[in-house]
Amino acid sequence: MSDGRAWLTGWRVYTQLADRLRDRIVAGEYAAGSLLPSEAKLCQEFGIARNTARRGLAILEDEGLIVTIPSKGRLVTATAAARHAAYRYQLIAGDLREQIRHGELAAGAALPSELSLRRRYGASRNTVRQALGLLEGEGLVVAEHGRGRFVRS
Repeated sequence: MSDGRAWLTGWRVYTQLADRLRDRIVAGEYAAGSLLPSEAKLCQEFGIARNTARRGLAILEDEGLIVTIPSKGRLVTATAAARHAAYRYQLIAGDLREQIRHGELAAGAALPSELSLRRRYGASRNTVRQALGLLEGEGLVVAEHGRGRFVRS
């Protein structure tokens, strides 16, 4: 990527965009009260279609990390970093997401059981299930009845 672009490729590109922007918000690259780059700039930076950018931004808006201000753009909320880490299921899902991204949990690999996740994170069964449901909704994990959950191949 010698041209400075951070191309996104593969399956469900809009969730990859949401992940990258979320990471930038939490890291403080986009501070609370600042505007995100325009859809056109995001399309250019990541090599994606405008509709893909909109879908990724919609995820962040649903999470409460950004708000859309007509004729202005998308603004990072004042409590974005705190709100992102406010829910334990999001922290668990984020940790598992990073393990998948870094190859610690390879494609086709079984995720740890609900019981082991409960013990590792000190969380309730419902909290762990909510985290796993989030990853399933993002298409990173697939559940097989009676066998467990696996990283999507």
